[in-house]
Amino acid sequence: MRERTKGRPGPEQASELTTNRLSIYLRCLDHLSGAGVRTISSQSLAAQFGLNAAQIRKDLTWFGEFGVRGVGYSVDGLAAHLRQILGLGDPIRIAVIGAGNLGQALADYPGFPRDGFVPVALFDRAAAKIGKHSRGGVPIYHMKRLPAIVRKEGIRIALVAVPAPSAQQVANAAVAAGLRAILNFAPGTVSVPPGVKVKNVDLTVSLEGLAYHLANAAHAKTQ
Repeated sequence: MRERTKGRPGPEQASELTTNRLSIYLRCLDHLSGAGVRTISSQSLAAQFGLNAAQIRKDLTWFGEFGVRGVGYSVDGLAAHLRQILGLGDPIRIAVIGAGNLGQALADYPGFPRDGFVPVALFDRAAAKIGKHSRGGVPIYHMKRLPAIVRKEGIRIALVAVPAPSAQQVANAAVAAGLRAILNFAPGTVSVPPGVKVKNVDLTVSLEGLAYHLANAAHAKTQ
């Protein structure tokens, strides 16, 4: 594998869509590694997982030249490079704010630790929940302890799972606690200062998109 050559665009210029696709490539490579595959070409990778070979090659050139002509990519080697690019070298400790059904389900999701994300704390304001644990054993703290627990546990990402009216206040508290990365599951969006990254996961919008698909499929059948 060869490093990025002089004059090629650097990773700081890569778009969010590109880095999102890198995550997809990483999951595909992990699947191949588990199946015992050691090398693969961009064409084979694309064919097996419904991807675009030209897009794979274009995305990877932002970060280096990882393949060998006539051989392809080392599955484990490329996966290791992608983890480094995505900042997944060490486990990333996360907090979930909102200890309701969704928040506790997120804290206990077994896929997070497998992918390098470790939920270490839940936060809420309901007195009946403070001091308890999720079913998976994640402790629930009062929101006022957020700054102290963030520092103590080395938390780097907050997952916001509160009702929409509380989302902005919670995001403000996360930023004030020193967090610079927020995954927001509350409906709508939140505003954050420069230097803080927010991604919004609106489950209702996704469901409405599926409902639209079903409605139009049914309409097409009647034509």
